[in-house]
Amino acid sequence: MSTPGAIPAPPVKERFDAAGRRVLLVCVAGGFTTLVDQSVLNTSIPALRESLHAQPAHLQWIVAGYSLAFGLALIPGGRLGDVRGRKWFFVGGLALFTVVSLLSATATEPWVLVAARLLQGTGAGLVNSQMIGTLQDVFRGQLRARALGMYAVTGGLAFALGPPVGGAVIAAVGPEYGWRLTFLLNVPFGLATVVLAARHLPRPSPRARHADLDLVGLLLVAALTLALMLPFVRPPGWAGWAGFAAAAAVLLGALAGWQRRYARRGGHPLIHPALTRSAPYALGTAVAMAQFGSSLAAGLVLTMFLQDGLGLSPMGAALVALPSAVAMGFASAFAWRVVQRFGHRTVTAAMCGSALVMLAGGLVAHWAPTGSLPWLLALLQLLGGTSIGLMSASNQAFVLRHAPAEAAGVGGAILQMAQRIAAAVGVSALSGVYLRATGGGGGHRAAYAWASGVCAAVAALAVVASVLAGRATAREESARVLAALDAASGGAPPEAAAPGTSTGGASGGGRPGDGLSGGGRAGDGGSPAGTPPGGSRAEGTRASG
Repeated sequence: MSTPGAIPAPPVKERFDAAGRRVLLVCVAGGFTTLVDQSVLNTSIPALRESLHAQPAHLQWIVAGYSLAFGLALIPGGRLGDVRGRKWFFVGGLALFTVVSLLSATATEPWVLVAARLLQGTGAGLVNSQMIGTLQDVFRGQLRARALGMYAVTGGLAFALGPPVGGAVIAAVGPEYGWRLTFLLNVPFGLATVVLAARHLPRPSPRARHADLDLVGLLLVAALTLALMLPFVRPPGWAGWAGFAAAAAVLLGALAGWQRRYARRGGHPLIHPALTRSAPYALGTAVAMAQFGSSLAAGLVLTMFLQDGLGLSPMGAALVALPSAVAMGFASAFAWRVVQRFGHRTVTAAMCGSALVMLAGGLVAHWAPTGSLPWLLALLQLLGGTSIGLMSASNQAFVLRHAPAEAAGVGGAILQMAQRIAAAVGVSALSGVYLRATGGGGGHRAAYAWASGVCAAVAALAVVASVLAGRATAREESARVLAALDAASGGAPPEAAAPGTSTGGASGGGRPGDGLSGGGRAGDGGSPAGTPPGGSRAEGTRASG
């Protein structure tokens, strides 16, 4: 038996049949098309800004709006797919994403591109929620783990290939048309995937029950996110900051109260109250949010600094960032071995390493000679990518394994939504810090050092949360052991020892190695989002394998 937090080695491989390979191809193609979009765009931001004469607020919305809409679309999209069938929601979401890519490429005003990015994010969230739900429905056991692993690898590949592809396109055709062509690249891939999806995805099997979308909860989450984002998009005075802070506190309280009330009425709340009562789940989600948000924000600020501050070409900037993506891919492949030996301490140590790399990046940018600076930053990117690769999948598995049994189905969807919302807030905050520091007459080096320091501080908070999560897990496991001993001597049953947690390691058949928990999937709002607490259905039974 593996130790707590360990990721087991994969068993002997099974083979996909022909129909399974076609479904997997469609899902991987859809994932790549929607995930590569944002990494390509980061390289194009300076060219886009000059072409459209975009203000800092426009740039923040162009980048952060995509993540915000993506995250908010995940859970409603998943629940609609549960009830109405996934195929045509997948096709419709990808068609929306593809058509709006044309609008993005032909935009002549910044606000048009902002609106297009919000629509693109909505389509991408709808696609990804159906995609992972489809993988859960079609494949079982070992094949499901491999299929979900391929989806994860696709995300890493998209992250790695995006910057050099964007840099190469801009270098080939120039900045004026290059950024537009990066959006047009989505069109042929999107159209081909739409055709393949219409032909090869499983036929939908609608259910009669109502899709419980919890629109009030969704609106409250959106309003809370905006209350956190807007002060950085258009910085107010001290009174304005206080007003936004008060509004955020009120919205957070209203959201918590509504979720409890909605659950008591028999509904399926957006954020199941049991998830917040599980300390390991809540703290692990906080770690994931801090890591995802700070990493995406740091990547965007680095791209702007390399091009605007150091004068590198888009391709040169992409090559500096490339070691991070490569190291992330390699580290992710071996993370399960490290976690098997060191358990949850791997997450804490890797997050600590990430914080130190971000801090070092700021110090290097401030003090290092200009000629050696790109090389030093590339080395730090290699170290930072290694840290993220070690902790990302490991923390994901940890979080989902501690989703309470009665909310295991929505655990993966909430985790992905939280990460996307953190990305929206983080990107708007850090890009705002950098753009306004440079726009106010400050140097690019000082602005990048300041932004890197903020990222390091966020990562340091994640280290604290990870330590607390490890301690909470140890307390729950000790309580479980004591309860088992008490049960053996005729006392209370083991299940009573740790309320709100699963006694079987990974809830509902989830495995630490693939990040599954019940029907919950890392990074999706599909099938889990529509699973009633404690309920079952045809697809849910298969998803719990």
